[in-house]
Amino acid sequence: MTTARRQATRQKLYEAAVTLIAEQGFSATTVEEIAERAGVAKGTVYYNFASKNELFEQLLQHGVGLLTVSLRDAADEVAARGGTRVDALDAQIRAGLAFIARYPSFTQLYVAELWRTNRAWQDTLMLVRQEAVAVVEKVLREAVDNGELSDEIDVPLTASALFGMVLVAALDWQAFQSHRSIDDVHSALSRLLQGRVSGDSRRT
Repeated sequence: MTTARRQATRQKLYEAAVTLIAEQGFSATTVEEIAERAGVAKGTVYYNFASKNELFEQLLQHGVGLLTVSLRDAADEVAARGGTRVDALDAQIRAGLAFIARYPSFTQLYVAELWRTNRAWQDTLMLVRQEAVAVVEKVLREAVDNGELSDEIDVPLTASALFGMVLVAALDWQAFQSHRSIDDVHSALSRLLQGRVSGDSRRT
């Protein structure tokens, strides 16, 4: 199987697994169901992943990896056009919302798994989470170094808070306020960032 074909097959399996597990839970989801939903033979699942656990662990790595790239790209695009680091944080908020709107089932699973401590993939989950938060932390640290933000800010904790804020706000938006547009939700979070974090309530 070529690399491109194998990647396409894995993507099908990721999508099938995340949908099924979101619908009925990890324990209740079988490899047979994942294969059927993906439109492949059961053996194809085991050709790509040694077990259902490995499939789910790599699904988490894959999904959080996509989110991390989205956050990094958003900050880089702002830097390329000469924007501030606070502008870059705002762009990361938008990118996070867009990711969650695109992959709501994955995000629900990810947030649920963060609170479980008895999973085989817990260490992997913590590692990929830290990689995503580190992207936000880097921009925050640069904002402090540039004098855009106060040096009294606890950068690691603030990065985690911003990351968590986007996750929880986006899930609430998807579940309870789906009539709102992404522009609407981003505007609300942007005002919180600009007014409460940077201390300048005049910015919008």
